[in-house]
This record gives sequence, C-alpha cells and structure tokens, in this order.
Amino acid sequence: MIIKPISKAQAIKSLDANSQFSIRESVITWHTTPITDSEIATEVTRLQAVYDSQLYARTRKAKYDLLNQDEMRYDDLVNNTTTWRDGIAAIKVAHPKP
Repeated sequence: MIIKPISKAQAIKSLDANSQFSIRESVITWHTTPITDSEIATEVTRLQAVYDSQLYARTRKAKYDLLNQDEMRYDDLVNNTTTWRDGIAAIKVAHPKP
C-alpha cells in the first residue's frame, strides 16, 4: 500500500480551518493571517506520523472489504462453521496493530 505525503495545504487547514491562502510553485500567498513555515512543517510532520501509524488499519479495511462477510456469516450459521471468524482472525494476524 502506498503511503501518501501530507501536503502543506492539509497542514495549514489542520492548524486553522478558516485560513485563506493559495499555493503556486511552493509559494504560499496569504489572504488571512499567515502561519509560519516552521509551524506548517511541524504540522506536516505530525499529520504524517498520524497517517503512517494507521497503515495497519487501512490495510485491514481493504482486506475486510474483499470478504463477502454477510454471506460468510450466514453460511457459518447454516453449516455450523467458523469461516468468517477464521477469515477475520487471519487478517488481524497478517496485519497486527503496532
């Protein structure tokens, strides 16, 4: 799974949701009170760490979405099997929480 980089725009909006600005060729033009480059860089780093720490959750969700869970649960009830629980457990083992 590809890890996406956090943008300056995301960091700015995280710091001040009401800020107004434009970015062109990495130059920020402020239409409201500016945020310092240092504050933006710190927020990019923080947001990236949060995003990166959730890789296991995004991977698990993608794997869960591939399962036909409703049918698996129904078949388990009818056939007295545990394929749904086994499938979920296998995904959790393959992609553990950090």
